Amino acid sequence: MKPRLQEHFEAQVRPALMEQFGYANVMQVPRIEKIVVNMGVGEGVQDAKKVAAAAGELGQITGQKPIVTRAKRSVSNFKLREGMPVGCKVTLRRNLMYEFLDRLVTVALPRVRDFRGVSGKSFDGKGNFALGLKEQIVFPEIEYDKVNEIRGMDIVIVTSAQTDEEAKALLKNFDMPFRN
Repeated sequence: MKPRLQEHFEAQVRPALMEQFGYANVMQVPRIEKIVVNMGVGEGVQDAKKVAAAAGELGQITGQKPIVTRAKRSVSNFKLREGMPVGCKVTLRRNLMYEFLDRLVTVALPRVRDFRGVSGKSFDGKGNFALGLKEQIVFPEIEYDKVNEIRGMDIVIVTSAQTDEEAKALLKNFDMPFRN
């Protein structure tokens, strides 16, 4: 069974974008290729259990097992050596990607405190969109009582769009709440 947002993309978003940008072929229409969710854990240098806890929470949120990211080089000021765990990340594609985006837009973002919409300037020039969340507890999968520390996360939505304008139109059609 296809996720709700994937059916929405095929039925409404794709035809709307074809009309808006005048594409001749359906394969020219930009689509979301993957979503990368990254959680940096700076305290992981002193305590490896914190990285494991962050990875467990990220796994609950995304529904996929995270990869522990390690330091590429040593930084003596941070007491960091090459190969030490510094965070975790998950790359979501296909069904899990659409389900995560659905939960992000409909459940998590409205639960953010003082939320006025995401910035429309967070595009990288090649059609990719990045946003940061200050706390992981906005996702309903995380039980507030079992969280030992509030951690933020970065979410990067990678699209096949050539320009930021196309990517923004694509995400607006997925009901991404942009600021005016």
